[in-house]
Amino acid sequence: MLEDLPKGIDAVNVRIDRRDSAERLKETLELLPRAPGVYLMRDSAGKIIYIGKAKSLRSRVRSYFTPRAFDGRGQFLALVSNVREVEYIVTDSDREALMLEANLVKSHKPRYNITLKDDKKYPFIKITEETFPRIIVTRDVEKDGGRYLGPYTDVKAMRKMLKVMHKLFRVRSCDFDLPNKNVRLCIDYEIGRCDGPCEALISVENYRKLIDDAVLFLTGRRSQVAALLRGQMESASEALRFEEAAIYRDRLEALEQVTNRQKVVSQNSDDWDLIAVAREDDEACGVVMEVREGRLIGRQHYFLGGVLEASAAEVVSSFLRLFYLTASFVPREIYLPSKPEDAGTISDWLESRAVGAVVLHVPQRGNKAQLLRMAENNAGILLSERRLKRENRKAQIPASVTALQRDLHLDDPPRRIEAMDISNIQGSDPVASVVTFIDGRASKRNYRHYKITGIEGSDDFAMMRQVVTRRFEKLQQEGDAFPDLLLVDGGKGQLSSAVHALRSLDIEDQPVIGLAKRLEEVYLPGHADPQNIPKTSASLRLLQQLRDESHRFAVSYHRKVRSKRTLHSEIDEIGGVGPQRRKTLLRHFGSMKRLREATEEEIGRVEGVGPKLAADIATALGE
Repeated sequence: MLEDLPKGIDAVNVRIDRRDSAERLKETLELLPRAPGVYLMRDSAGKIIYIGKAKSLRSRVRSYFTPRAFDGRGQFLALVSNVREVEYIVTDSDREALMLEANLVKSHKPRYNITLKDDKKYPFIKITEETFPRIIVTRDVEKDGGRYLGPYTDVKAMRKMLKVMHKLFRVRSCDFDLPNKNVRLCIDYEIGRCDGPCEALISVENYRKLIDDAVLFLTGRRSQVAALLRGQMESASEALRFEEAAIYRDRLEALEQVTNRQKVVSQNSDDWDLIAVAREDDEACGVVMEVREGRLIGRQHYFLGGVLEASAAEVVSSFLRLFYLTASFVPREIYLPSKPEDAGTISDWLESRAVGAVVLHVPQRGNKAQLLRMAENNAGILLSERRLKRENRKAQIPASVTALQRDLHLDDPPRRIEAMDISNIQGSDPVASVVTFIDGRASKRNYRHYKITGIEGSDDFAMMRQVVTRRFEKLQQEGDAFPDLLLVDGGKGQLSSAVHALRSLDIEDQPVIGLAKRLEEVYLPGHADPQNIPKTSASLRLLQQLRDESHRFAVSYHRKVRSKRTLHSEIDEIGGVGPQRRKTLLRHFGSMKRLREATEEEIGRVEGVGPKLAADIATALGE
C-alpha cells in the first residue's frame, strides 16, 4: 500500500482500540514522534478514511482525541468516532509531507478528505519517447520516458488545439515504429501534413526541432514559436529556398490568426495562473485560468467533494495540492481568492516543480481581481450545471425500464425491481436471494438473503411462498415502499406461490411476474400462456440480468451455508467436542484445513483440550 516512499521515510503502525481504557489510549498516543509527516486513519475494517499532514505528528494526531477538537463539526466527530488505527509516516520536511499527503489522497480518496472527483477521466497530451516522436492523446500516465501535458478538462478545446497544431507543424499522425523500411509515404505527406520521416525525407534532428516547436505552441509559447518561424523563413529566403520560405510564411500567418483570437488579459508577457473556487453543500468547483505570455490560453475546471465543513483556506489549500500534483507546468505566479493553509510550505513545494520561486497572490483590485470574479462566476455556473445534470439523470428513466413497462403493460415504469431465487440441493440447506435493480442497475446495498426453515424436501413452491411472505411482511412492518415490480425465478408454479403469499398479506396490487429459464418465457398472474416479448427487446435483457444476478447471489450464499454446515458437522461427530470447543479450535487454527494439518501436540496445546481429546481429534480428522 505504501510502496515507493521517498528515501529516508519510515512507516509505523500505532493501533488505537476504542474499546481500551482512556489510560491505554493515552499510552499509545504517547508513541507518536515530534516530527513532520503524514498520518493515515483507518476504520474497524482497515479502510483508510482520512489522510493528513503535520509539522508535529505528536501534537496534531493527539489533538483529534481531545474534546475541544470537535468544535461543533459533525463530520469531524464522525471521523474520530470511526478511527480504530493510525498509521504515520515520518518525513524529512514539511514540504515532503505535503507532497506525500497529496499523492496518498489522490491514490486512496479517503471518505473524509477533500478529493478531486472524476480526475482519472481527464486526458493528457503525450509526446512519445521515440526516434521520431508522436503527439497523441492518452488517459494513462506511465513512466515510459514520454512527456505529458495536461490534464485537460475541456476535451473539445484540447482536440481543437491539436488540430491547429497538426496544421502548423508537420508532426506524423501514424502509429508505426520508425524507422521501418516496410513503411511507405501516406496521404498526409501528399497533402503537406507530414515531412515523411518514414522514408527518411526529414532528419531526426530536424524532426525533433519540429516537435520542440509544436510543444512550445501547445504550452502557450506562441511568441517564441513565431520568432522561430520568422527566423527559419528569413534563413530559407536568404538561401534562395523560396518554397521552403513560403511554408514558414504560411505557418507564421496561421499562428498569428490563432494568437489574435486569444483574449489579452495582461499588458506584460508573464506566465501566471488564476484559481477561483465556488462551493455548494458538500461539493465545490475549482476553475484555473491559464495565462501564458499575457494571453488567456485555456480554462481548466475540477470538482471536489468533502468540503461541507471545510474553511475557504482548507479548500484552496487542498485544490492547489491536488491540481499541481499532476499539472505539467507550474507558473511563477498564482493568484487565489484567499491565502491557503501552509502557504509557505505550498510555495516551497511548487518551487521544486517550477523554474524559480513561486509567489501566491490574493488580488484586491485591478484586472486580476476582475478576472478572479469572472472565474468565480464561471465556477458557480459549472457547479450548478453539474447539480442540474445529476438531478436530470435521476429524473430520466432508462430505455430498458420504459421498454419493460411497455411490454408488460404496467401502469408505472418499474424503476425499482426486486428478483427472488431459491437455491438448494435436493432440499438440503435451502436459501433464497433477493436482489434489487434501480433504474436498470444493481443496487447491492439493497440485496438480501434468507435461510429457508420448516420445509421438508425440495418444495420450491413452498419455499417461494415463505420468502415472499417474509420479505413483504417486513416491508409492511417497517413502512417501506414495495418494489415497482417483483420478479420470481420460475414459471407458473413459482409465480402462483408468490401471488398466494402476497394475497395472504392482503396485498392485491403488487406487480409480479415469473421468468422461466428453459425458453425465457415471461408469465403474468391470471394468464395461462407466456407473454410474447421479442427476444431482441431491451426489457427481456433486463429481466435476464435480474434473474441471473439473483441466481448467482443465491448460489453463492447456499455454498457458504453448506460449507459451514459440513465443516461444523465434521468436528461435531468427534466425541467430547461441543459448540464451545469447536469455536475455540477454529479460532485458534483459523481454518479447518489448518486444523487437519495440525499435529496431536499442537492440538493438545489449545486451551480446554487435553492429550486424550487431542489424540481423538487428530485421529478422526486424519482418517
